[in-house]
Amino acid sequence: MALFKKKKRPKVCVIGLDGVPYSLVTDLARRGIMSSMSALIQRGHLHELKASLPEISAVSWTNFMTGTNPGTHGIFGFTDFKPGSYQVFYPNFLDDKCPTFWDKLGAQGKKSIVINQPATYPARPVNGVLISGFVAIDLAKAVYPPSQKDVLERMGYQIDIDTVKSRENHDFLWQELFKTLTSGQKALNHFWDEDWDYFEFVITGTDRLHHFLWHSYADEKRPFHREFLDYYRKIDGLINEIDVSFCKLTGGDDGLYLLSDHGFCGIDQEVYLNAWLEKEGYLKFSTSVPTGLEDITDESVAFALDPNRLYLNLEQKFPRGIVAPSVAESLKDEIRQKLEKLEFEGRKVVKQVFDCRDIYSGPHLSLGPDLIAVAECGFDFKGSVKKKEIFGRTDLQGMHTWDDAFFWANRPLGENLAISDLAGIVLENFR
Repeated sequence: MALFKKKKRPKVCVIGLDGVPYSLVTDLARRGIMSSMSALIQRGHLHELKASLPEISAVSWTNFMTGTNPGTHGIFGFTDFKPGSYQVFYPNFLDDKCPTFWDKLGAQGKKSIVINQPATYPARPVNGVLISGFVAIDLAKAVYPPSQKDVLERMGYQIDIDTVKSRENHDFLWQELFKTLTSGQKALNHFWDEDWDYFEFVITGTDRLHHFLWHSYADEKRPFHREFLDYYRKIDGLINEIDVSFCKLTGGDDGLYLLSDHGFCGIDQEVYLNAWLEKEGYLKFSTSVPTGLEDITDESVAFALDPNRLYLNLEQKFPRGIVAPSVAESLKDEIRQKLEKLEFEGRKVVKQVFDCRDIYSGPHLSLGPDLIAVAECGFDFKGSVKKKEIFGRTDLQGMHTWDDAFFWANRPLGENLAISDLAGIVLENFR
């Protein structure tokens, strides 16, 4: 009688590096600073990946975990309009109208452990463990099941850095970066030994570092250049530990994936879209010091929300909407054409302006913006209503990019990958 070896239960492990560009990964791997990543690239395939539109964590990570787009899951940004209002609110995980892929796995009886996943606060029930990442403000609401809160507190778990103090004090920033990385690794080690089918671990300190000290990456004369590289060496060591542990557990690297949610580049100028709309005559405020979009006048036909979402002041959508459906298309075309011609000191500012009907689909499409502007590298779009000039600068050094994100797998998975494609790739391992 033939004896058959029992097939191993499939497992998947995802490592997320928030805001880490494909170009940075390949550069640091080539230079030996990320030697473990270099080894992964040599034995697998590093894909260039398109982020969400807008290219922010709240949307991109939601695209990733649902396999859909904002028109379907309903998350269009870190802020959104209250229905029938110019007031904004902060959508959270309860506003996500789609199941995640670990919800689907749970329905099959499979267990997931998800650590520091952005855009999952407050934590929803999961078959396993979920620890919410950015923007989680209360650990008690960031953990499911709630019984795991005490475990995390005992190990000194810290969800995120203090971004306000870190922006002002870069010595403090480094303390916070290593503190959160160390506490995250403790949680990783603790939960790794539990029974699971899907495991995810996300590092968000990379995004924080890039916003505050991007110029320290490429310029060795800048303060903190060595610390920047040392931080990536530590991340690379952690990647190696996970890689080795996963391969020991499963017998290979089938089901191991690494990704980022958007790219990054340095900022040359911030671009204030509402100031541009005002100068072009599309937006008017009732006061010289507006505090929000509630202060627009009845003559306004368009306005912007962070970072690059443009809305028409449509009839029946907004309280003082004056744009009729019959003129909406021509108005969008007019704004797009003008915006794509915007320049700063002879440089093109806007790479492309998308009509959201061309990039979103689903039952919530009408709740979103009408246009999304994608910037050329170096021009960081903002939705402030207080700025009077179109261009300006703050102390932020790095900005998100739509392209130049990455996805690693042990095999090539095609060209033109978008982050919303990855949920299907993860689920394929369990079929």
